[in-house]
Amino acid sequence: MPHDEIAVLLSRYGDLAVFFGVAIESAGVPFPGEATLLAAAIASGAGAASGLRIEGVIAAAAAGAMLGDNVGFWAGRRLGLPLLARYGPKIGIDARRLKIGELLFARHGGKIVFFGRFVAFLRAFAALLAGACGLAPLRFFLFNAAGAIVWASAFGGLGFAFGHEARRLAGPIGLLGLVGAAAFFTFAWRFYKVEETRLLAEAEAASNRAAQDEPS
Repeated sequence: MPHDEIAVLLSRYGDLAVFFGVAIESAGVPFPGEATLLAAAIASGAGAASGLRIEGVIAAAAAGAMLGDNVGFWAGRRLGLPLLARYGPKIGIDARRLKIGELLFARHGGKIVFFGRFVAFLRAFAALLAGACGLAPLRFFLFNAAGAIVWASAFGGLGFAFGHEARRLAGPIGLLGLVGAAAFFTFAWRFYKVEETRLLAEAEAASNRAAQDEPS
């Protein structure tokens, strides 16, 4: 979406445009939520004429991020596993590997949810994956809320402090996050290939313990 269209939305709907823009992107629907946050923060720094205050912009972005991510999380929790069980084998995700995914999210899901907020691709899909892989709801909520607040404050503050220059600065920040995510997933994939047998044994043991703990 061009910057002038975002500006029109902000002029008409103010903080609500930020809230819904970020929420839509966070729920997995393609939408420039981060760009809307930046544009609103820049406008808030330009003076009272915009009608936007940076406190409201940051609060709207954080609330929208939490709402959208929770929609994605619960969609993944309700629909993710059946879809992966049905179509996963076609892309190499069989029941064994799905158990490993559940184990890794049980151990590192909080970090994935928190830092995924700063990477464009993960921002849209980390919550969905967390739900599908069985991350505990309370743990998801806490790490998601923390990530949403830090992300909204960081990018909102960037736009407010640096004005239109923030768009140029945001590019390298997003690129750095993308490179970091790519490096992490490359390392994780190599580690997984080396440790697949051990991880599968641990995942199956954890699954058996969970089954035994369930009330009969």
